[in-house]
Amino acid sequence: MNDLDALNAIIEGINEYDSFSILTHVSPDGDTLGSGLAVYALLVGMGKRAEVICEEPVPHIYGYLPNADKVVLPQDAQCFDCVIAVDCADKQRFKKAEHIFENACHTMTIDHHFTNKGYAKVNLIRADASATCEIVFDLYRALDKPVSGDAAICIYTGIVTDTGNLTYSNTTPRCIRMVADMYENGLNITEINRNIYRTIPYVKTRLQGHVLSNMKLEYDGRIGLATLSVGEMKDYGASNEDCEGIVDNVRDVESVRVAVFIREGRDGTYKVSLRSKECADVGKIAGKYGGGGHAAAAGYTSKEPLSTTIANVIRDVKEELAAYEN
Repeated sequence: MNDLDALNAIIEGINEYDSFSILTHVSPDGDTLGSGLAVYALLVGMGKRAEVICEEPVPHIYGYLPNADKVVLPQDAQCFDCVIAVDCADKQRFKKAEHIFENACHTMTIDHHFTNKGYAKVNLIRADASATCEIVFDLYRALDKPVSGDAAICIYTGIVTDTGNLTYSNTTPRCIRMVADMYENGLNITEINRNIYRTIPYVKTRLQGHVLSNMKLEYDGRIGLATLSVGEMKDYGASNEDCEGIVDNVRDVESVRVAVFIREGRDGTYKVSLRSKECADVGKIAGKYGGGGHAAAAGYTSKEPLSTTIANVIRDVKEELAAYEN
């Protein structure tokens, strides 16, 4: 099924069903929440019933998103007939909400991850899109709905967070034109950018200072490695959302080509976040361990001890960098 056929199939599903459960991914970011809430606004505006479901509460940083207070945890969901998954490369990203997907009468997914193999009945996957919100923008246009107000705030959030405020390599003229279109129609980008990039809790600032002051450089400075334990998070009174952005700060070090941030989970596993300056395919590394993402930004969960997790990822990054340099 090509992109146009998939888009039309999504529209057919929206027209056929009256109630929808919109699934977002664990460790929610601006794109999964932005696309989920934009689809929610679209459906409610069409007189449909809808709910947005997430494994975790909406992070404080995204509390400004319209209807963020309506996002529900899996155990509180109504579980409607049709499921639309947004920005989820695979079903495992739903975590405790996976049963909602499995029990639905009809399933659809809207995504931009190249690792998405198409697990729903209808799959609209565009790996060339800067963000899933870019595809949702197209859905609005295909349904002849205005991308303004609440929808514009949500869609803009997804695009700017996934493109590093329109600076990463996945930024395209097309997504910039979308932003310009929403801006011309009244979108207040100054306020949104202040919320995302210029409003940082004190706890997060202290935590990030601690992690970055203890980061290490490997492979002649080309690999930046930072780690964080559950105990350290407890010492600072920090939550998972306070860790957002740490891996990007590691990547920003001048000599670093690939950044690695390893955070201990309460269950004893380790969340490994990877970022590349376009000189290594970190998505390939993440895929090796059952994770996913993109060539320049990816992640996975390791069940190995910390020492083994570090040894494995450093070895894999070295191999990727060597292959690129050769």
